[in-house]
Amino acid sequence: MSGTESRAATPPSTIPWPPILLVATVAAAIALGHMLPLDWPGEDDTMGHIVGRGLGAAGLALLVWAVWTLRRHGTTVLPDKAADVLVTDGPFRFRRNPIYVADILILFGIAELTQNVWFVILALPFAVLVTWLAILPEERHLEERFGDAYRDYKARTRRWI
Repeated sequence: MSGTESRAATPPSTIPWPPILLVATVAAAIALGHMLPLDWPGEDDTMGHIVGRGLGAAGLALLVWAVWTLRRHGTTVLPDKAADVLVTDGPFRFRRNPIYVADILILFGIAELTQNVWFVILALPFAVLVTWLAILPEERHLEERFGDAYRDYKARTRRWI
């Protein structure tokens, strides 16, 4: 279920915040890992490695699925471009923002791979900033663009957490 026609062409933002925030989070985690290293919590065991790497792999798979779904519907993946179609299938039927869920899972996977707890710690400010700078403007954009179709989708599908 998707494909509602659009009404306006104003993008949700003029700045592509999500990739900027993701790169800043990764850079900050690497820098803090060198300047202020913290011990990796928990055990160094096979199950922990499997779970951590599994989260990262799930994030990559979710990201690919979400991007593929958007492309299949002929709408943009770029967060600073106007949506052409309201996409409500694929991973978007479970969460309105699966790409940001994927970003968090990938940060957790990188944390496990590098044993750098800063990736986990900085996932929280990343989530707050993405919500404030990207998701809220995207929601306003989609509501303006798709009206009742978006409001119905919003009522039945959770945001991202």
